[in-house]
Amino acid sequence: MAVESAPTDLIAANLDPATRPAQDFFQYANGGWLARNPIPASESAWTIGHLVNEELYRIKREIAEKAAAQLAAPRGSDAQKIGDFWAAAIEPATAEAIGIAPLQPWLDRIAAVATPADAIGVATELQEIGVEAFWSFGVGQDQKQSDVMAVMLSQGGLGLPERDYYFNAEEGVAKARTEYPKHLARLFMLLGQGAQAAASAGDAVLVFETALAQASKPLEALRDPHANYHKMSVATFHEYAPHVEWRALLDHHGLATADALIVGQPEFFVVLDALLQSTPVETLRAYLTAQLLHEYAAYLPTAFDLEHFAFFGRELQGAKEQRPRWKRVLDAQESAMGMVVGRLFVQDYFPAPTKQRYVDMVEAIRTTYREHIESLDWMSATTKEKALAKLATMKNKVGFPDRWKDMSALEVARDSFCANMVRAARFDFADSIQKFGKPVDRDEWEMTPQTYNAYYNASNNEIVLPAGIFLIPGLKDADADDAVVYGYAGASTIGHEITHGFDDEGRQFDAAGNLVDWWTAEDEAQFKRRAAVMVAQFDAYEPLPGLHINGEATLGENIADFGGVVLGLDAFKKTAQYREGKPIAGLTPTQRYFLGYALGWLGHPREARLRQALLSDVHSPAKWRVIGPMVNVPEFMQAFDVKPGDPMWRDEAARVRIW
Repeated sequence: MAVESAPTDLIAANLDPATRPAQDFFQYANGGWLARNPIPASESAWTIGHLVNEELYRIKREIAEKAAAQLAAPRGSDAQKIGDFWAAAIEPATAEAIGIAPLQPWLDRIAAVATPADAIGVATELQEIGVEAFWSFGVGQDQKQSDVMAVMLSQGGLGLPERDYYFNAEEGVAKARTEYPKHLARLFMLLGQGAQAAASAGDAVLVFETALAQASKPLEALRDPHANYHKMSVATFHEYAPHVEWRALLDHHGLATADALIVGQPEFFVVLDALLQSTPVETLRAYLTAQLLHEYAAYLPTAFDLEHFAFFGRELQGAKEQRPRWKRVLDAQESAMGMVVGRLFVQDYFPAPTKQRYVDMVEAIRTTYREHIESLDWMSATTKEKALAKLATMKNKVGFPDRWKDMSALEVARDSFCANMVRAARFDFADSIQKFGKPVDRDEWEMTPQTYNAYYNASNNEIVLPAGIFLIPGLKDADADDAVVYGYAGASTIGHEITHGFDDEGRQFDAAGNLVDWWTAEDEAQFKRRAAVMVAQFDAYEPLPGLHINGEATLGENIADFGGVVLGLDAFKKTAQYREGKPIAGLTPTQRYFLGYALGWLGHPREARLRQALLSDVHSPAKWRVIGPMVNVPEFMQAFDVKPGDPMWRDEAARVRIW
């Protein structure tokens, strides 16, 4: 009789036994998996998030195909919307037959632009279909009055991922900057322009956008909420950009009763106003065309789709080939109507016992955080009292919404992939605008349940943890031991998001979600001194030659990672598994906890993708999200016998100590 072999432990299977944990903990924890899993040609990175999404793709495809087969589904039903979206998008022949017709009304308006005022008018219309030409615009919570929905206006309008792409001299960035106008020229040629005119237009757009980038604040400067909050009357703001009829613009958007704006970067609009007057009209037309096509090229005929991929997928992120069309359609569907899909998803894939496990874990980590705050030796009793009040009132949303978003006004048809994406963008913009003047809906979610991500919302003082973030590929939740789950979900997600309420940016919002000074001057100075140690630590990391991590821009995420690790660990110490101390697959509970955290950052990027992240992402690259926190945690040193002189060793005096 054959003896059934014991199941392979997921954590042990990922290890690289040739690497000591004291040498490179990320490689030790994940190196076995990395060696067996090269990056697919269609991807710019291959990570645990991709593995989760592979399973989610399978589920969402089943939902979409089943819905598409229901030809008699009632108009406006979830099945009709999902099915019609899939049917319109899955066959490229449909897009080929329709051509650029879905965008023709806006292309015609752009072609008719004869003055800067015309360009502003067209940009105003483009905002309504998700094209953020010149600036970013919408309605959101007033950061200083979180119960008020206000009109928001901020810098924007760039075609490259972030302002530093226009200036950084690193070889890969310089190459992307050189290729950008060539990409634009090819797009313009697809619209029928001659090669010489298209090339000139591409060059002119780069010059224009470079001027916009020069006027834009860098990534790290956007993390200061006070410096990016300027509330003023419409009349006052008109003095910053007098050539834009802001009153008429607001009226056009249905905001006739709005008499004030919250402007992120007023100085940007001073430069923009002058730039609009000095730029040749033909350049403004080319710029607006490029902005429109960048938003919608992926849903147009194959030639546009491939050109979009050639630059944004291959050049900027290093992917070798496009992902299968069915996956790209599901990505678009997620963007357009993910909450509609989510209602069907959670019925079968996030049962009540799973949800309860993570609701309980939130409270375990909240309790641990309270203990940490109470025992801090650097914070005064006055600030502690307010911090504890904020922590106690922090709302948690786990799995899926208690009340689903009303998407009945979203129209979906079987006519065109691009047209459905335009309709979805219109719905989103109108949904944002209609919130003005109404009570804040604090039950609303900004992510769908099937999302592999999570967030902290400072204005609501809430953490939002979609069902998808708790999935571990190849391991049922019921089979995952607490050590792994407390590291994977408790530290990297729950503790991380709670800590965001007290990071360099989140700490400036009070328990009610208002941007207000609630720290004593000495406590604030203490926090900044401790945070500066972390800035210096991450500034020193150089993932690519000549490109360091931006310690200021990534500070909030780095603080949250570190906080998540120490909070998750102390919460895990209260579990039966930790107290019993029994090894699994030769690993102690504490070792499995740290390896569970590393599992959350499993993966590797292509060089181009890593470069883009270093320039435009407020998160550190995955490897350093593991190494960075660990070198500050004494229990990690003990668990893996890390000694002075080892690469993972950090002298005690140099370690970060915040929460």
